[in-house]
Amino acid sequence: MEQIFYNGKILTMGKNNEKEEISKAPEAVWIKDGIIAATGEFDKLVKMAGDKVIVRDLKGKCVMPSFIDSHSHFIMSGQALIWADLSACESFDEIIIVLREYMKKKQITKDGVIIGFGYDHNFLKEGGQPDRRILDKVSPQIPILVLHVSAHLACANSAALELAGIDDRTSNPPGGIIGRIEGSNEPNGYLEEGAISIVQGALVPRIKINYAEMINELQELYIANGVTTVQDGASTEKDIKFLAQISDLGSLKIDVVAYPLMPANGKALMMEYGEKYRNYVNRFKIGGYKLVLDGSPQGRTAWMKEPYLGGETNYCGYPWMKDSVVEEYVKDAIKEKKQILAHCNGDAASEQFLNAYNVALAETGCDMNLRPVMIHCQTVRNEQLDRMSKINMVASIFVGHVWYWGNIHLKNLGLERGKRISPVKDAIDRKVKVTFHQDTPVTKPNMLHSVWCAVNRISRSGDIIGAEQAVTVYEALKAVTINAAYQYFEEEIKGSIEAGKKADLIILDQSPLEVDKKEIRNIKILETIKEGKTIYADK
Repeated sequence: MEQIFYNGKILTMGKNNEKEEISKAPEAVWIKDGIIAATGEFDKLVKMAGDKVIVRDLKGKCVMPSFIDSHSHFIMSGQALIWADLSACESFDEIIIVLREYMKKKQITKDGVIIGFGYDHNFLKEGGQPDRRILDKVSPQIPILVLHVSAHLACANSAALELAGIDDRTSNPPGGIIGRIEGSNEPNGYLEEGAISIVQGALVPRIKINYAEMINELQELYIANGVTTVQDGASTEKDIKFLAQISDLGSLKIDVVAYPLMPANGKALMMEYGEKYRNYVNRFKIGGYKLVLDGSPQGRTAWMKEPYLGGETNYCGYPWMKDSVVEEYVKDAIKEKKQILAHCNGDAASEQFLNAYNVALAETGCDMNLRPVMIHCQTVRNEQLDRMSKINMVASIFVGHVWYWGNIHLKNLGLERGKRISPVKDAIDRKVKVTFHQDTPVTKPNMLHSVWCAVNRISRSGDIIGAEQAVTVYEALKAVTINAAYQYFEEEIKGSIEAGKKADLIILDQSPLEVDKKEIRNIKILETIKEGKTIYADK
């Protein structure tokens, strides 16, 4: 099928700056067989096209490259769609009500399990965690696990703790904490980081999921937000096998890039599915390896160089792994010439990753551009950004933190550190390639909201959080298009409207370069196009 789009705003995202983007914008875009055949003057493209070309009048609307997700948890996002949604809860009582309604609706018995997702203690009336004493009010017999919106904290009821074998004799696992009732060693149901997996492992056999239904609903969520390339950013063996199966069945409408966790049998999975490394097979490929080095800054588990304010004296969070272990993982990845992504929220975790990567580079003598990625980068320091630039390390920044938890970071970190949360401008000034993500299911895969956050730096309360870190609209758009394509080694086939690239496009009701910058998040996505075919149209 051939199409020509004309009479609208065409953002190619292939120019050096916003001025060139506007002054050198083409009149039209010609698509043929899922590829951008050419851009240029409308009359010339019509003459070049075949007799059956479909001419699409944009009527002043905007067409640009579709969005590329640089980090999310694709499979977990699908699971979250069928869990109890706690994101709107503002108190323990509301959590109890939502879980009871979910239990009734799903007809869950003591042989089943209840999982909730999305509560945030920072915004609950009680200001604390809904531990076992709260969850036991929902049911003392049915195992219940509720995950914090960050997915780095959780709470379990008595039945779930019993099923997982957690009692007063259970020690804290490496990189995790089991909460205790004050004055005793008895678990109170609160779990941090590595401790969560103990309970999850016990509950998984009881969870029943219609994966075919889940994957369709999940893809629609991303597609409606204009995203045509997504990431499964911490894949287990089960996740990889499932993605391979659904891709073989032809069920994927969008491209999925998986990063197996190195500590979770990642190297064996890379060997088993090696033909998919940086090579799409039915829209699925493996991009490299993933490590998680610390936790959540809003949950106060991110590993910081300087202490958090308030609470325990000199508390800095904590690492997931020892330096020597991280160095071995990074060294293995570089020896295999594989890209590696590392979750680093705290600046101490960023330091651990940078040190490990530089040690590995020195010991292996590798001079390849492997484009390692630091995920989140919430508190990365400028001298660390300088080091990232030297080794071509990408900064994938969860800039939505400014809106969602900006005021929480000021409270936890103080003014100087808090206002530098998500330091996009500092990264760009140091020639670090920057991408944006929403860490879905932590937040919705709304790229325009991330662009809005990066440009405006406004928190939920309406405060400006670090105005000096704000960037231009064009710089923010690059972070979700051509820069994200670069992160995946796909800049030659995606991320901009240029001849020879895939026709992965979106149509917006307004151009982000022309509306008031505070209105960017209100722009509507009218159509999502994957390789020339419309896969979403606004009703």
